[in-house]
Parts: sequence; C-alpha cells; structure tokens
Amino acid sequence: MAKRSLVVVESPTKVKTIQKYLDSTYIVKASMGHVRDLPKSRLGVDVKKGFKPEYRILPAKRRVLDELKKAAERAEALYVATDPDREGEAIGWHLAQELPVNGRKVYRVMFNEITARAIKAAFKSPGRIDQRKVDAQQARRVLDRLVGYNLSPLLWKKVQRGLSAGRVQSVAVRVVADREREIQAFVSVEYWSLHARLRGQNPPEFVATLKEVRGEKADLPSEAAVQVVVAALGGKRWIVKAVNRGERKRNPAPPFITSTLQQEAGRKLHFSPKKTMLLAQQLYEGIEVGAEGPIGLITYMRTDSVRVSEEAQAEARRWVSGRLGAEYLPASPPGYRSKKGAEDAHEAIRPSDVSKEPKALARSLTRDQLALYRLIWERFLASQMLPAIYDTVTVDIKADDCLFRAQGSTLRFPGFMAVYVESRAEPEAVPEDEAEAVVPSLAVGEALTLLGLDPKQHFTQPPSRYTEASLVKLLEDRGIGRPSTYAQIMSTIQERGYVRREKGTLYPTELGLHVTDFLVPLFPGIMDVEFTAQLEETLDKIEEGEASWTTTIQRFYKRFEKELREAGKQEPGATGQACPQCGSPLLERWGRYGRFLACSGYPDCKYTQDLNGNGRGRNAEVIPGEVCEQCGKPMVLKDGRYGKFIACQGYPECKNTKPLTLGIPCPEGGCGGQLVERRSRRGKVYYACSNYPRCKFILWQRPIPEPCPKCGVPLLVERYTRGKKLLRHCFRDGCDYKQETEASPA
Repeated sequence: MAKRSLVVVESPTKVKTIQKYLDSTYIVKASMGHVRDLPKSRLGVDVKKGFKPEYRILPAKRRVLDELKKAAERAEALYVATDPDREGEAIGWHLAQELPVNGRKVYRVMFNEITARAIKAAFKSPGRIDQRKVDAQQARRVLDRLVGYNLSPLLWKKVQRGLSAGRVQSVAVRVVADREREIQAFVSVEYWSLHARLRGQNPPEFVATLKEVRGEKADLPSEAAVQVVVAALGGKRWIVKAVNRGERKRNPAPPFITSTLQQEAGRKLHFSPKKTMLLAQQLYEGIEVGAEGPIGLITYMRTDSVRVSEEAQAEARRWVSGRLGAEYLPASPPGYRSKKGAEDAHEAIRPSDVSKEPKALARSLTRDQLALYRLIWERFLASQMLPAIYDTVTVDIKADDCLFRAQGSTLRFPGFMAVYVESRAEPEAVPEDEAEAVVPSLAVGEALTLLGLDPKQHFTQPPSRYTEASLVKLLEDRGIGRPSTYAQIMSTIQERGYVRREKGTLYPTELGLHVTDFLVPLFPGIMDVEFTAQLEETLDKIEEGEASWTTTIQRFYKRFEKELREAGKQEPGATGQACPQCGSPLLERWGRYGRFLACSGYPDCKYTQDLNGNGRGRNAEVIPGEVCEQCGKPMVLKDGRYGKFIACQGYPECKNTKPLTLGIPCPEGGCGGQLVERRSRRGKVYYACSNYPRCKFILWQRPIPEPCPKCGVPLLVERYTRGKKLLRHCFRDGCDYKQETEASPA
C-alpha cells in the first residue's frame, strides 16, 4: 500500500472541511495551535548566546504531538497547512523539526479561503516554509519574553505582587491613561450660536446659521454677545445673497481588513474585538451548511491588505448587475490602495462565495455568526459599486452686517448605499440646523421673512474616551501591533485590571494609571508609542529579509538592559514621611485593596498604613474646618465601596461617619437631606438623598443646582447623548424642558 501524505492544520474545525476537498492520498490532522514554546518557569532565552530561544514541547500538546508523529511515520511527505501568517509559519517550522519526516519532503501550502478551488490550487503548487517569517515570529516572541520576564518582577518588587507588563499592552494602557488625563485637565469654554428661522416664496421653512459679522468669522463667547447681534438685527431686511448648487459624491468604503472589521463590528454589532475574531475564525474554518457539509464562508480574517482577486470582483459584478442593475456598477472594478507597509500576501476579508446570501444561511448560522457574515458580505459588495450622489445647495443670506448660511442636500443616486452604509467612527458634532436638511428653491435677491432668532448655548467638550473600536483604529494608525494582535491586546489590558470597559467605553483603572506612571519615566523606550511602532516596522523588515532578527534584539536589549539597571536603583513611591515605628522612609505601595504606605525597612519593620479610606489607616485627606462632633478629631475624606464619604480620623476608636454631599438640597419636600454621590454594586454612579432609607429619592443622571426655566423646580439633570451632545433637562415627570449643546466645531 502506497504511503499517504500528512496534512497538518491548526484547528480541528478545518480538518473535516479540508479533507473533503482532497483525495484519499492525503490524511488531514490538527496541531491544535503551537506544539512548542518557551518554558513558563524561566526566561527561556540565552542572552549570552545570541538570544537563542529554548523551546520546549507544551505539556498539554504531548498527546497531540505523539499522534502526529505516528501519522508522520506512515507518511512520505508533510504538508504544512497552518494559517497563512507568521504564527502559522512558526507552527509549521516547529512541526517540521519534531515530526519524523525527511526535510526535503516538507511542503508549505497556503490558501486565503477554504474552498475547493483554493485548496486544490494550493496543493497543486506547494512551496517551502519561509524562514524569514519564522525569524520575524521568533523575534517578536523573544522580545515579548525579554520585556515580560524582566518588567513583571520589577513591578512585583516596586508596586504590587502579581502584576505583569507587556511590550505592546503596556503602551496601549498608556494611550488610554493619557487620554484620561487629557479629559481631567480639560477646561470647558462657553460659546453660542445664532440661528434664524426663515421663510421664502417656496416651502418649506428652513434654518440658517450666523457665520460672519462685518466680514469676520462670528465670535459669540457669551449670551450678552449674542443679544448685541440680535438687537442689531431688529427690523432688518433678509435678502438671499448667493445660491450655490453642486454635487457631492460619497464613495464606498474598501472591503474589510482585520482592524476595520473589528471597528465596524464594534460600532454596528457591539461585538468586542475578541468576539469578532472568534466568529470570523468560525466563518473562515467552515460551517455546516445543510447537505453541502462544512464550508468556509469568508477569506482569511487576519490581513491588512484591501486587495481583491479578479475572480471575486467578477462574482460581485454579476450579483450587482443581476439584482440591482448594471447602472450600479463602475465601468471597471474599483481598486483600493492598502496602507504603507501592509502585507499583500492575503486578500481583504470577503465572502468566499458571493452567491451564498446571508438570508440563505440563516438556518445554518448562529445569530452572531449571521450578523458578522452579513456585515462582511454587504461591505464587500458595496465596495465594488458606484458612489452615492447628492445634490447640494448652499445659500448665503444677508441681514444688515451679518451673513447667515443654510446648507442642504438631497440624495439623487444611492449607488453602493443600496447595499451598505458605513458607520461613522465618531459622530460629528454638527448642529441640527446644519445637518443635511432640505432647503427650498431660492433665488438671488429674493426677500425672506424672519420667523424667529434662536440663540443656543454650547460648551466645548473634552476629547472622547476610547472605545475598543477607536483604540484599535489608533493602534493601527500609529503602527502598534499587527492584525493578529489587536484582539489579544484589548483582552489582555482588561484581564490584567489596567483598563475597564463600561458601556463600550474604556477607562483606565487606578491601578492602570499607577503602573503607567511608574513605567513611563523608567522605561521611556518601551512606553513610547513611536519607538514601539518603529520596532514593529523592524519586525516587518525581518520578514522581508532586510534585517537580522538577532541584531534587532541585540540593539533593543542594549537599551532595555540599561533602563532596567537604572530602574532597579530607583525607589519609587517616596513620600517624604518617616515611619512612626522605626523612622525609616515610608513608601507608597499598591496591594490587593489598593494604595497603602509601607516602611522601607521591610521585612525588619512591618508598619503599613492604608490610603484608600477602607478604615485600616489614618492617612487621608483632611476636610478643612470639619471636626468630629463625637471626639473632636479632624474629619477626613475617604473612598469606600459605594463612593466617597467623610469619617473621623480617630478610627477605629471613633467610628463616626457621614456622607459627602454635593451641596444640593434633596428636592423631595420636607425631608431636609442633601444629594450625595453613590456607586452601585456594579460600580455605576447614581445620586441619592443623604437621609436614605428614610428618603428614597434617587437620580441616575448628574444633578445641576439650576431651576427649571419652564416649571420652576430647583433641579436640572444632565447627560451625554450617543451623539456626544450634552443634554440638560428637567428631572420632574411631566415637564418636557430640555436644552441640548454640542461639542465645539473648532
């Protein structure tokens, strides 16, 4: 009996899908990912011998490897069919070294989609394992190990046991922390806008916005400034000065790459990057579709190239022509340019067969799988279609020394929007009257009737916190990480407790801020965004054969080792206070329950002092003029499980506490309490009466001590809408007063 060839893939899901496309001379098995890696118990990199990695068989993969060895003994050739990226190449290289197969009989097969066409083409022209890709993966793995195994013990010693740091993850945390500090330092500035409600000879009525005063850009910093303009406009004539009609095209977005798929799935489907990649992996590897069996529904999902094969473009054009009409197609298939440095080995993410419409797969896919497949399918088809076309109009209106402007647009031809519309990365803060509104037919010189002038108050807004989608976009734009790492970065920074996600928004935890503050001054290279991006570029050069992986690591380690030595000499957290027991300097540390002071003489002196207001210490912010009515000692501000509160500094001898109020009387008549900020068990902020439980008044939106202009109640509340607008409204049921302001257009 002739020997068969062994085909090794990474995932067991692929085995059945690929096996059905190959004849009986091939046997397909899965490696279940990596079979070798660096040891967990030690560094595993010989720094003195050219950074040689010490690979060990993973204990959990011994049985899998034994089965592969048995299969290899009966095979005459090995076909490595692992994922077409650096990790897949490295897995294949490790397998080739471990399996008993003649090296000359080891072949590499790669396919962008798991279809009969792609599989047969790959096996018809097999290649060899690319050592340059292997070297690039080894360089990344060794770099990450050098950083992690050296920084983590330092964090244990200087900050808190159990902490860990990563070469890319720590930079991602810094980005989130830096944004938080920008927000905290932001000072809001008031500004106003003025809007005229007008009527011409033809309906409908429309709104124009003040743009210029005496030929200069309108500057309205206060209500008083607005009223000056309003007064000057009294009784003035309103004349159409100019009418400009034009055309605007909206082009379709390119087909998905890894980062844009994660971003759009986050915005439209509210999927995390990790969930998006898990679902995409399932769609790529194969889904049971009725009698057809397992079918790979999309192309490879880790790519930064927007290239599309001519065959796929032709399929898309046939579908569009047949379903929508040839008028939706450009004369030739559109081409998209990948970003600089993108790997062009793989196509963009697209359906492997356009004829498999989402609605036809509804019974075969889970709800989430179907949602992601529909997103990919629609985006790809739209990318091959004509732009949408709008008719636009801009009208300039003269009134005294003021110039007002009205803008509008009407969709003339939907183009790609007949299939798919891309979501906006960040909702643009455009006043309602300047949105794409309908403007009536107007003529130059036409007199208009003023129906009313509406001043609006606005406040500049701080930069938005990152979402997972926007953070992935920033990492991609800045060259940090690669398509295969984005989802892992998002997961890692949250699992380590450095960043938390709340309603899709990322916040740095106090621990994340603390660790960032510790690492930035000591390791300016590792924590620098540009340096990290340059290192990623060097890894790409290794894959391209333009750089040596050992030389790259040597240069990095020379700088890192110096920073590591200097960091070991530092004693961060110095407070300038002396230990009350032994006189040694007190240091600020981070423990299981948060910040605390510890004696630098540890372990000889075990003095500690809590800094979190949890009742275990005496060091907290003293409230000026506040003394305990029970013992006369100062009252201090503390941070408890359900929010800030005031407690006696004499704890535990004196347990007197009281809530920290906002200085706003409770609107429940006669209770005599004041509003205080609280946190629910899940960490959500709310506002309640200090006389709880006697008074059960509660608000989930921030209270503002301003009377309602409409009904007179002494309290308004405010919140941010999904469009990043600040909405103030009356808290009383039955009153519809509200005031909306937008972010500064500057």
